Amino acid sequence: MTPPLEPREVTAVGLQLGRTPRAMTSVAHRCGCGLPDVVETRPRLEDGTPFPTLYYLTCPRLASAIGTLEADGLMREQTARLASDPELAARYRAAAEDYVGRRDRHEVLEGVPAQGGMPVRVKCLHVLVAHSLAVGPGINPFGDEALELLPDWAARGPCVDPDDPDAVPGKKRRS
Repeated sequence: MTPPLEPREVTAVGLQLGRTPRAMTSVAHRCGCGLPDVVETRPRLEDGTPFPTLYYLTCPRLASAIGTLEADGLMREQTARLASDPELAARYRAAAEDYVGRRDRHEVLEGVPAQGGMPVRVKCLHVLVAHSLAVGPGINPFGDEALELLPDWAARGPCVDPDDPDAVPGKKRRS
């Protein structure tokens, strides 16, 4: 059984996202600073809308660093390797099956594939890295590979302060 979310965790994620978190069930991974950086979500939002992103990356520093990898062409290079490396393609298909299997434990979304482009292309490194962080190394080869290329996003300390009584999700702070 998943332990209930602590109010401080919900506050931290809200501050990271700049909005109230949706469909969050648990913290799937914690940053080196101790705050959540990946959360697990239900396959549907509260209104019933499908939300197939099981592992949702929340840390803005990590998201920015992953965005740099995407902009530098890593996804294009990874997708090209799928066509020429059958072993890698098989591992990526297995990662997609792992992702959908874990999502299906919450609720089956008929006809909704794994996210991030799995298993045919690399479409979103944020999803793949979140998957790797949530389940550990050795499951998602492209998430693992991207993680190896990322700087330490916790090096500067927490990205938000969930203990600040004046902090409000979506409200920009003045420096």
